[in-house]
Amino acid sequence: QVQVVESGGGSVQPGGSLRLSCTVSGFSTDDYVIGWFRQAPGKGREGVACISASDGKTDYTESMKGRSTISRVSATNTVYLQLSDLKPEDTANYYCAVGRGEESRVLVVLRIWMHAEAQFEYWGQGTQVTVSA
Repeated sequence: QVQVVESGGGSVQPGGSLRLSCTVSGFSTDDYVIGWFRQAPGKGREGVACISASDGKTDYTESMKGRSTISRVSATNTVYLQLSDLKPEDTANYYCAVGRGEESRVLVVLRIWMHAEAQFEYWGQGTQVTVSA
């Protein structure tokens, strides 16, 4: 059974940093990608960053480019999203999602994964990030 569990959210002041974690279990291979998405109050969900487990290829959207870093520790099947220079507009619920197979990897290569949420079959419950003075 696939499980996706996020952690690491919290409240920070503008300019602060947070490291979000996403632990994935239930996969017997590395043939999947992990995307971080966020949803602010009253807004639609948007992609932030994505990484392929098999080759480590990463991609970022403009939403937090330059202020976010995605990485993965294969030994623990954990993906991290380091957020820095946080702004009040970064306040949102941050979700981790997993997409399987070559189709998902192609989306990362083509840099269109953020428009293909349906390809991400497994979602975590989310972790709240609040940025305020």
